[in-house]
Amino acid sequence: MAGGEGTRLRPMTANQPKPLLPVVNRPIMEHVLRLLKRHGVTETVVTLQFLAALVRNYFGDGDELGMSLQYATEDIPLGTAGSVKNAADRLRDDRFLVISGDALTDIDLSDMIRFHRENGALVTIGLKRVPNPLEFGIIIVDDEGRVQRFLEKPTWGQVFSDTVNTGIYVMEPEVLDSVAAGEPVDWSSDVFPALLDKGAAIYGYVADGYWEDVGTHDSYLKAQADALSGKVELDIGGFELSPGVWVADSASVDPDAVLKGPLLIGDYAKVEAGAELREYTVLGNNAVVREGAFLHRAIVHDNVYLGPGAHLRGCVIGKSTDVMAGARIEENAVIGDECVIEAEAYVSSGVKVYPFKTIEAGAVVNTSVIWESRGQRNLFGPRGVSGLVNVEITAELCVRLASAYATTLKKGESVVTSRDCSLAARALKRAVIGALTAGAINVLDLEAAPLPVARFHTGREPVAGGIALRTTPGDPQSVDIVIMDDRGADLPPAAQRKLERVFSRQEFRRAFPGEIAQLTYPARAIEDYTHELLRHVGVGGVRDMKVVVDCAGGTSSLVLPTLLGRVGIEVLTVNARLDDVSPTETLAERRRDLQRLSELVSSSRAAFGVRFDPVGERIALVDEKGQLINEERALLVVLDLVAAERRGGQVALPVTTTRVAEQVCRFHGVQVQWTSTALDALTSAAAGPDMIFAADGRGGFVVPEFSPAIDGLAAFMRLLGLVARTRLSLSQIDARIPEVKLLKRTVPTPWAAKGAVMRSVIEAAESEPDGHRVDTTDGVRVTRDDGSWVLVLPAAAEPVTDLWAEAPDIDGAQALLERWSRIVEQAAT
Repeated sequence: MAGGEGTRLRPMTANQPKPLLPVVNRPIMEHVLRLLKRHGVTETVVTLQFLAALVRNYFGDGDELGMSLQYATEDIPLGTAGSVKNAADRLRDDRFLVISGDALTDIDLSDMIRFHRENGALVTIGLKRVPNPLEFGIIIVDDEGRVQRFLEKPTWGQVFSDTVNTGIYVMEPEVLDSVAAGEPVDWSSDVFPALLDKGAAIYGYVADGYWEDVGTHDSYLKAQADALSGKVELDIGGFELSPGVWVADSASVDPDAVLKGPLLIGDYAKVEAGAELREYTVLGNNAVVREGAFLHRAIVHDNVYLGPGAHLRGCVIGKSTDVMAGARIEENAVIGDECVIEAEAYVSSGVKVYPFKTIEAGAVVNTSVIWESRGQRNLFGPRGVSGLVNVEITAELCVRLASAYATTLKKGESVVTSRDCSLAARALKRAVIGALTAGAINVLDLEAAPLPVARFHTGREPVAGGIALRTTPGDPQSVDIVIMDDRGADLPPAAQRKLERVFSRQEFRRAFPGEIAQLTYPARAIEDYTHELLRHVGVGGVRDMKVVVDCAGGTSSLVLPTLLGRVGIEVLTVNARLDDVSPTETLAERRRDLQRLSELVSSSRAAFGVRFDPVGERIALVDEKGQLINEERALLVVLDLVAAERRGGQVALPVTTTRVAEQVCRFHGVQVQWTSTALDALTSAAAGPDMIFAADGRGGFVVPEFSPAIDGLAAFMRLLGLVARTRLSLSQIDARIPEVKLLKRTVPTPWAAKGAVMRSVIEAAESEPDGHRVDTTDGVRVTRDDGSWVLVLPAAAEPVTDLWAEAPDIDGAQALLERWSRIVEQAAT
């Protein structure tokens, strides 16, 4: 019987049937077939249902085992008796034996058949005494072995024996007449009780041999240890190199490897010098163990690679998985087939990683990776905590994340929460609020609100921070969880690391019943925001203007009517509704809407057009001619407007910004403060004294006199005043700014190689000829006297290195990019 799914053994059985699970490098079912052959049973019918083709393909017709195998496949599960009935046409002629293909045993089948024959039994049930009978069917027999009573999977109150049903039966063919065809029927709960009531001769054979139902991860590890210890009679391939150390003839084991048995090394496996394999380890066929690796009670399936210094203890590694250098996998962890555990990753005790997943280098994984595509090295990415809705970002993760955040705060403090208009953000925010209040943190919930409004209230109210949930830009299947500090800025790296440590340890604080915190809804959140914005941002002289505004179906439509109503300009507004079905747009949809905005601006003779992102944080600009101003040029145009009006002060820009910005600032007597690419760095710089402008070059603008955070609504209001007060249109300003010759390239870089890459880049920069400067504000930037420069920056959330190069002409920028890309590529390999 080989049709079971083995759900309790997942992820080992996620993509293969339980009978094919290897014990000492052979499928459990193969051990069963070899047992049958030893007792003269060579004609076998195999009943199949789950992943039937895999079993048929592996065993074929049984010729390699010297047996004759036939198969009976069920379309639907028919139960233990129904599956045998499904093969009845091959069992009518003679007495037959039923045995599970997923239980490890060496019971004396010949003696059991003799017992059956001598007692003239209709059915003989194989029995075994076990210390914990709760998971098995209990059976009581009299002194002669005749069955008196049995009960399937009892409670402790129903336990009346320690003698359990092994699922091994000897039967006469007429017993099949008592089994209905094509219906789910079970031997122990349906057929046997009915036969017992009729007085049929049902006997129990109490076996002395070994029997282990390999139904759980613990029993799987126990079966491996018992096989290596000789507690069960099995055919272990290979020769005994030393007591208990079994090595296949074709294996390659360096004499300087440390082997402490009992253990098994499979066919064509390779164990290098300095590797240490300790007790109860099974190394699969074609596996490779590099120098310095350590294995103790580890079960390693076929075609596995274990890198230098890998550490495995009490775990199971599925076939064709790569465990890279320095990775550590702890007790009772199970890694599925064809996974990649990258360098220095740590998989905690009891974690299950399902097949085809990647655990990133340096990641600490404390919860099972089931639906996620990867176990991430860092919880935080460039947009906060991001992932697929109900796959990577689940309600459970939101609870753990919010609980970790609450644990980093003092009891009784408050946090602002908000969301975009999506259904996913609405549902997940409820989980966040529940976890925060259960962690003794009061919540001020803004409900659906633009992200700038949430940042404003977080910075203005006496709160410890904020959490905002939004749909990932351009990906309606994903969501971002943005966690803010008490300024309304993204959580700084140090605070992120503290939160990650609490999250990974799962040591969450819980409030006592009297400490459960309050949930409140501020009544005038939007009105307060618009009042303060208009108080700080001058919009004089704008009443005769006409603009076109696209709200993108997002939360900015909640604020703009109040703002624009007070300013009194002529506005044509599109997509001014909350779209909870499409809370973000694809690139094609964005281009379509921008094209429509361009047409509306040119046809209506508006001063300009602006399109907000769905959370009101970033903007795209269209000039009065209906031409889209790309993000890089938009930064320069707005910078020119601000600098021309202020004629002094400082602006904050990330190091990836074109140096044309320096020319614009120099022309207007303004200084540039370069920052790293991290968003919190830009926010911190914008909060400094004498700041008049900041931008990230991706549609994000800061109005420092109002808030140090990126704010599309504030940027729009400021732009209204600037355009109204200047005598130039946006296209005229754009035309007077020099052309940008900035190129970018991304080079794939393994996590483990990033350090070596940056060392090589520093060495190459220091060996440059005279007339260059090296800046390490963020990454490595090399600037030449002619103004050309290159920046090499390892990505924080991806295994890549980003490069920017700018020169007086495109050819020069391309040459710079090519040269430094080669340096990165060579170091990465």
